[in-house]
Amino acid sequence: MIYQFADAELDVAGHRFLRNGQEVHVEPQVFDLIAALAREAPNLLSYDAMIAEIWNGRIVSDTTLSARISAARAALGDNGRTQAIIRTVPRRGVQMVVPVLSDGAAAPSEQPAAATPRQVIRYVTSTDGTSIAYARSGEDGPKLVRAGHWISHLEHDWTNPVWRPLLLRLGAGRRLIRFDPRGSGLSDRKPSSMDLEASVDDLHAVLDATGPEPVDVVAVSQSAPVALAHAARYPDRIRRLVLVNGFAQGSTARGDAAGTETMLSMIRAGWGTPGSPFVKAFATLFLPQGTSEEVDGLVEMQALSADSEGAAILREAIGRFDVSDILGQVTAPVLILSSEGDAIHPPAQSRLLAQRLPNAEFKSLPTSNHVVAPSDPAFEVMLDASDAFLRG
Repeated sequence: MIYQFADAELDVAGHRFLRNGQEVHVEPQVFDLIAALAREAPNLLSYDAMIAEIWNGRIVSDTTLSARISAARAALGDNGRTQAIIRTVPRRGVQMVVPVLSDGAAAPSEQPAAATPRQVIRYVTSTDGTSIAYARSGEDGPKLVRAGHWISHLEHDWTNPVWRPLLLRLGAGRRLIRFDPRGSGLSDRKPSSMDLEASVDDLHAVLDATGPEPVDVVAVSQSAPVALAHAARYPDRIRRLVLVNGFAQGSTARGDAAGTETMLSMIRAGWGTPGSPFVKAFATLFLPQGTSEEVDGLVEMQALSADSEGAAILREAIGRFDVSDILGQVTAPVLILSSEGDAIHPPAQSRLLAQRLPNAEFKSLPTSNHVVAPSDPAFEVMLDASDAFLRG
């Protein structure tokens, strides 16, 4: 059988893989994966079917699955950010989304590329009267809340090269709920308070507005202590927690006042100003291994999310967050994902969470990015681990 798709040709019997007419070497398991995807196109190749066919049913880790999928994408000139040829359907499997010809016959019609889902933006009033903007997208599946974190905007996230691929993955097969934290995005830019308790009230207000049932929460960076404080206060509202590069103690709370001041100086010197060396340095701290497009996207999002004064106030408040004394009260299962070279919140903070949370799992991510970007191989590892954990 010979399959043709994109700029590639796969000769199964001859075990030859060509791109643009040139033979390319791929590992046997990667070859078998591409062949299985081409054979099943445009239908889904489930993870169970993949394991049965490529590993003869032997148990393999999520990391191994992710590595083979990433290698198949690389062989085809695709990546986890664009997913233009191989698309991941969280918790289910992968599929080839380009037309496939087999021995000259057209395969079934092409699956459409992932479109921006329709979202509905609404407002809820927090305990102190602050207006919090939240969005719902997706119609079916379990509810997943992406807790509000710094440098985001409910409308512009969908066009951002860093956030869009993440939202597509988080929302696939789920009802995704997101909100802009107080002081940023579409939420109230001038709230009366920026402390941890107010942020916990904001999360609770959003949960109340979207239904009474327990939910899964993905919390990144400073939204991790907010989610943990909420889980300790309202143990019946959060089913499972995924924390990515979170912390128990912000920079000021853990005694790093100099680190807080350095960050504030960068913000005041050039926040949201294209071409500013300060803002570029700031973005690179968060995304040292990002592509130029991703770094530029993070810089653009700065100006959209908050002005320099608001960003400084928000960052100063984050530095004071401290949940170290209530971690033992969190009973929900927690997955802690920690970038090995994170320069924003040290990995020691993630390990502290793993040590003190009574029902925690810990997993390192092989990256220095605080914001784990779609171009980063750790992106697939992070999301596959999250999907497996949330299946629970």
